[in-house]
Order: sequence, then structure tokens, then C-alpha cells
Amino acid sequence: MPRHPYRRLRPARFTLPEVGISEEGNIRSLHLGTPTIQSSMNLDNPSELVLSYSRAMMAWLLFIDDMPHHITQIGLGGGSFARWIDEYLPQTKQTIVEINPQVINVAKSLFELPYESKQFEIIEDDGAEYIKILHGNTDIVLVDGFDGEQIINDLVSESFFADCRHALRDNGIFVTNWWQGDKRYPIFMDRLRRVFDNRVIAVPAETHGNAAVLAFQTAPAQLAWNKLKKRARECAEQFHLNFPAMLSAIKAQHPHPHSLTFD
Repeated sequence: MPRHPYRRLRPARFTLPEVGISEEGNIRSLHLGTPTIQSSMNLDNPSELVLSYSRAMMAWLLFIDDMPHHITQIGLGGGSFARWIDEYLPQTKQTIVEINPQVINVAKSLFELPYESKQFEIIEDDGAEYIKILHGNTDIVLVDGFDGEQIINDLVSESFFADCRHALRDNGIFVTNWWQGDKRYPIFMDRLRRVFDNRVIAVPAETHGNAAVLAFQTAPAQLAWNKLKKRARECAEQFHLNFPAMLSAIKAQHPHPHSLTFD
């Protein structure tokens, strides 16, 4: 992830990371105890997904037939996904689970979150615990939980992945953000493949070595490359993201000539 100087806002509560912000031009960023940027917002276009990993995490839109009724997010950060979903998927309900009250307060005050309503709620809780109460009643689980240095251990355990799978509806998709340079990355992938019966793909972000990793409750109906290319063009027009590039990044790792396959 990119790095910029940042200023600290207030002392951390308990052992949770300290929240800080930085601004460079029209980009405001959130940090958790280190100069590493966790989330960024374009002050002139708040719904824009500024960081490349956040754009890659929207790759799940390539594989759905119907727009999701409900999305569960674990990790609020600066609310990038919240703003984007509110703008482009206004009929989709969002539940965001964030353990750090400082993050919630800063995001609400400085990062232009949607107003809380029946469509949009923020819950202060441990996401790894909260997900256990869901039983097949969310369509997408988006996980972006770093502590300022690395992924939170509770969010990469096999039991957590199993809880997320249990939370998803029949055609649900689990999406997470991992850093490919983490030496544990292959271990995380193996765990996720075991839980989701090998229906897992990675979508490398354009920069900084992050990857959006997708795991499917059931195999998507459409896996032929020619159909996915058409879908990517449609998504690019509708959502203003470079879905053809995302698909090319996926295909580079799955060179079967006719369709995406799960090895």
C-alpha cells in the first residue's frame, strides 16, 4: 500500500491501533498507527475507489446474475466501499462491522459516509464474532481487516472462512483483501480453498502487491471467457471501473482457452 506522512488524531483505546489521517492534494487517507494507507477518499469525488485494491475487490460483479440484496462488510476503514455501493448499488442494504470505535467516529466525521438508515448500518463489534450470527442471509461478504501492519489473524483462520461460508446465501461470494508479499499468503489460500471446495480466484490489484481474493458458495453460472468478456464490458460501462483489466488479470492465472476453471 502507498505511504504518506500523517498526523495522529487521538490516543488509541485499549490495544486497538491509533487512527490518523493524511491529506495530499484532494486525497484524504486513513491510517492505523503507521504511515501505511488503509483507505483513501477523493474529496472532489467521494464515491471514487481511489486505491487499486479497492477497485479489484469489486471483481465479484463479473460473476453475478442479480444485484445483491445485502452486503456485509468487515472493516470500515475510511468507508470507500460504503460510499461506492451507496452510489452504484443504491438498492443494496449494507451492514458494516468495525471493532474500533475511533475508526467509526473518524469515518463518520471526515469521510462522508452515508447516513445510517434501514439501508445502511454500522455495528461496533468484532467481525469474526459477528459473522457467526448470520445464517445464509447475506449475498456478499467483503473483508478488509488490517491492523496497520498486517492482516488480522482472526480474519484468515479456517474457522472464520467456514463462518463466512455459512453466512452466505446459495450464490453468495466471499471477497477479501490480502497482500501477496505476505509469506503466509499461500497458507491463507489453501485454507480458503478447503472451505470453499476450491472455488477460489485471485484478482491482482494494479499496484502495491495486493490481491482481491474471491471464494464462491457455488460455481458461477457463467464461466466462459467470451461471456465474461461481454460482462466485463457491460460492467465497465455501468460501474465506471476497468473490469476488462480485472478479467485479463484473472485469465492470466487461468489459461484454459475456453473458460475459467477452478483447479
